[in-house]
Amino acid sequence: MNYVFSEKVSHLQASAIREILKFTADPEVISFAAGNPAPEAFPVDAVRQITQELMAEEPISVLQYGITEGYTPLRDLMKARMQAAGNFKPETEDLIITSGAQQVMELACKSLCDPGDTLIAEAPSFIGSLNAFKSYNVNLVGVPLDDEGMIPEQLEAALKANPNTKLIYIIPNFQNPTGKTTSLRRRRELYALAQKYDTIILEDNPYGDLRFAGEDVPTIKSMDTDGRVIYAGSFSKVLSPGIRVGYAIAPAEVVSKMVVCKQVSDVQTNNFGQMLAYRFMQKVDFDAHLAGLRAIYRQKAERMMRGMEETFSKKIAFTRPEGGLFLWCTLPDGCDMMGFCKRAVAEYKIAVVPGSAFMISEDDVTYSFRMNYSTPTDEAIDKGVEILGRLTRDMFD
Repeated sequence: MNYVFSEKVSHLQASAIREILKFTADPEVISFAAGNPAPEAFPVDAVRQITQELMAEEPISVLQYGITEGYTPLRDLMKARMQAAGNFKPETEDLIITSGAQQVMELACKSLCDPGDTLIAEAPSFIGSLNAFKSYNVNLVGVPLDDEGMIPEQLEAALKANPNTKLIYIIPNFQNPTGKTTSLRRRRELYALAQKYDTIILEDNPYGDLRFAGEDVPTIKSMDTDGRVIYAGSFSKVLSPGIRVGYAIAPAEVVSKMVVCKQVSDVQTNNFGQMLAYRFMQKVDFDAHLAGLRAIYRQKAERMMRGMEETFSKKIAFTRPEGGLFLWCTLPDGCDMMGFCKRAVAEYKIAVVPGSAFMISEDDVTYSFRMNYSTPTDEAIDKGVEILGRLTRDMFD
């Protein structure tokens, strides 16, 4: 039978990250291509204890249906925590628990964008969000980054050229894939442009709690005076990605529409994950837990960057993230970036993600690739960076 797929999905392609991860089935391959939390970052003992308590004390609540908005104790706790941080206004806003932060992107686009509406994103940006946006047939427009984040002059040009812009999508802290952080000045400029052109900012902040260097930068949400920022957070990087618990803060009117959209998607976020997240934050010193995660990622990031400084060709530039899970390497202009990535995994047994996986359009040119330092062991970081460094010297020195 000849299958004809809907216009919403016919243009979507399998994630290049997933395709490259197929090579990691080879036990000899060292993978810098993943984006998972470090194995040692999982609070396994605490999760085991809380799980036993939940099944002993509230088994039916864990196994039963819940409300679409989310588990009320977790919602109340997160509202209070986010209000204390200046990110939630109880008089005008609401909070919904979602199936990971990824669902926030899908629900925001579904709620606010019609086919043909423009959505502006950083270029490059997270492929999962880009595919969610593309599935709603929006006009996806990319704005390049410099060391401070999205370039405001190019953002304004995109807004002028696309008066039907509904959303500006940004990952301001330790961006995936580049590891860059949007400066305070740029955040203010971005918000001012959203006001000037009357559009909404979708602020995706899954890595914000993982700052291990530098100073915290206020969220764009904390600057929101007229209800034009949707804020997305997640427990994936600070507790467990497998429980699929994220959340969105937005004007109450927007959240109510996201609730309706979620009801026709997955009805509710799983109760076990929500109840686990709530009890974890109640029973565990959460701030101390975050400090432990930061220590893990600081050591891993510094180890990788030190090895790259020592072994990589000096013609290779790379970002120096102050948090998160990734850094971004850039080869000399005009080189065959995809060929480099293929050769790295096929001949040198090192997997990285080609930067083209994160571009807005397949026609966009990039000479960069992403590396992850959270997932590999220290020994794998040392060995893999040395091997990859040898390849860079072989090709560019």
